[in-house]
Amino acid sequence: MTRVSYDIVVVGGGTAGAFAAATAAQEGVDVVLVERKSEEEAGHIACGDAIKGKSTFPDVIDRQYLKEESFSNRNIRKARFENPRSGEVLDIPFGEKGAVLDRKRYGEVLLEETERVGADMHYDTVVKDVTQDDEGRVTGIEAIRKGDTQTYEADVVIDAAGALSLLQDKADLADATFDENVNYSQFCSAYREVVDVQEPVEWDDAIVFKPTEELGYLWYFPRTDTEINAGLGFQMNKEPMELVDVLKDDLESRAEFQGAEVKDKLGAALPTRRPYDSATAPGFVAVGDAAAHVNPTTGGGIPGAAKAGHWAALEAVDAIGDGDVGEDALWEYNHKVMTDFGKRFAAMDLYNIFGGAHEVDELVDVLTALPGQQIIDALGKEGTASMGLGLKLRTVFKTRGHWDVLYELYKISKKASELKAVYDDYPTSPDGFDAWRSRRDAIMDDVYEITGADPKY
Repeated sequence: MTRVSYDIVVVGGGTAGAFAAATAAQEGVDVVLVERKSEEEAGHIACGDAIKGKSTFPDVIDRQYLKEESFSNRNIRKARFENPRSGEVLDIPFGEKGAVLDRKRYGEVLLEETERVGADMHYDTVVKDVTQDDEGRVTGIEAIRKGDTQTYEADVVIDAAGALSLLQDKADLADATFDENVNYSQFCSAYREVVDVQEPVEWDDAIVFKPTEELGYLWYFPRTDTEINAGLGFQMNKEPMELVDVLKDDLESRAEFQGAEVKDKLGAALPTRRPYDSATAPGFVAVGDAAAHVNPTTGGGIPGAAKAGHWAALEAVDAIGDGDVGEDALWEYNHKVMTDFGKRFAAMDLYNIFGGAHEVDELVDVLTALPGQQIIDALGKEGTASMGLGLKLRTVFKTRGHWDVLYELYKISKKASELKAVYDDYPTSPDGFDAWRSRRDAIMDDVYEITGADPKY
């Protein structure tokens, strides 16, 4: 058995792990990133590939290099919603251009940059267990590296191991505030293919969404005008969907995909829930998918993961420097997440709960009647929506027969605003955590009463 010691061990080489390790290295501490895949395969992750742009990334890597190497389509100007019954489309223009990535190259560049700024990189390393001291502080991990048993000792372990992380199964976190109210029903199963088409698609400036029969959607995101990321997902609390077959059937029904060639296939689970109430424990911080830092309505997680990894490393470095890696010392990380993207994602989760209580056909009718900007506000950057009297009247006219659902959606939007205000008051130390959670849960009780949905948490 080999025993090595670091200030920080980061588990997982995705976006959150790479930004955590790069940040720690930039701050001058000894850090290692352990990744189960080989160096050749690292960065190959199932993903929709669409992002807003590099400006959302912390400035700890060469962002221009990342953009030049991996942003394969920098001209995304709108979202397109397709009605699966009528065939109608709703185009919603973006205020600023987005992009679609070559996700493998993106992942490779992040790992190259992480090594360049000084982090040790241990590929082919599979975590088997978490080590803790008598007081419950996480002190490292045990792993198999290229066939050899290796123990990593650390002041802080950063869990970037993805959805349903093994580290959280292995560690005893019951005495910490760390959120353990996590189960399969809060996750989505997703599958995607990278497809080459014979002729350029006419929607190469759009990311395309199409609702599925279950609570989920198909997506078509153009990496280029002839290379398309095509995928879909469904909520795990619904009846299982044959993901490969559903995608195949839809591809075969679309003229632009006739004679297309599939280049790559990959599946994954991802969280479609609110961020963990707390993602800290003594000596331990979870980031990215491992802490549900994902937009629960779209599955987008790259910007949140980048921020979370960066913030987690900064707090860990400060705690190590002060000689105290207890939960109080790491808590500011929770506060940063919850008062930034965490509050938006928590608000968006209310729309997931609302959607799960209704039939997809009814939701599609209401969705296609809403003005585009309100959809962007509700499901995008804000998590809430509002509209003037004229838009309200036109929307009411277009949704005849679904006014009860529209009114329910209105009430959920109000609750989303209330919820964001509660997240703005997220406590600055663990002392106020229980009282804060009681305030939040009271709003959730109202949401369940409005929608008739079973409690999600």
